[in-house]
Amino acid sequence: MEMTQTRQLPVAQQTAWEALNDTGLLKQCIPGCESIEPDGDHAYLLALTAAVGPVKARFKGRMALQDIQAPDSYTIQFDGQGGAAGFGKGTAQVTLAPDGEHTVLTYTVNAQVGGKIAQIGSRLVDAAARKMADVFFDRFTAAVSGDGAQEEAQGAQEDVAKDGAAAGDGSPPDEQTGETKRKRSWTAWISKS
Repeated sequence: MEMTQTRQLPVAQQTAWEALNDTGLLKQCIPGCESIEPDGDHAYLLALTAAVGPVKARFKGRMALQDIQAPDSYTIQFDGQGGAAGFGKGTAQVTLAPDGEHTVLTYTVNAQVGGKIAQIGSRLVDAAARKMADVFFDRFTAAVSGDGAQEEAQGAQEDVAKDGAAAGDGSPPDEQTGETKRKRSWTAWISKS
């Protein structure tokens, strides 16, 4: 899988660089992220839950920053294991470039997946990866710009979590409360008759 994308961040290059290296901020922005812990120089252990089509799993992995050219670019080397769901590994090249008072972030990801995830098909895997990247950058942009859009981005994350798995019993959400309505069991229906 290869994915390239460019995003404009509403902050100066140095601010964007510092945010990209803030593990607390990254934990808030990465969809499904449970933890990011240091593991040596410029390396981190991650745990996150992700859904790709019908496969939902908890992944544990390691991410290492290489070829660091502060505040312009670095390469992320990553690998993760999701048990029976499979694995993912690859690299991401991240570049920051000043654009007036803003910063243009460009990244290129080259990744390989295996196990059940690979059996799902490349279209679903690519779509799930793009959706996760979009949610991450929506959250990241909101966090670095300091506006209230982060709450909206978190709502989008909840939608991502629901996409890969059936929500409850498949009932539509209630329009007023947003909660999933529960279908009554057939035994409850018969007992009322």
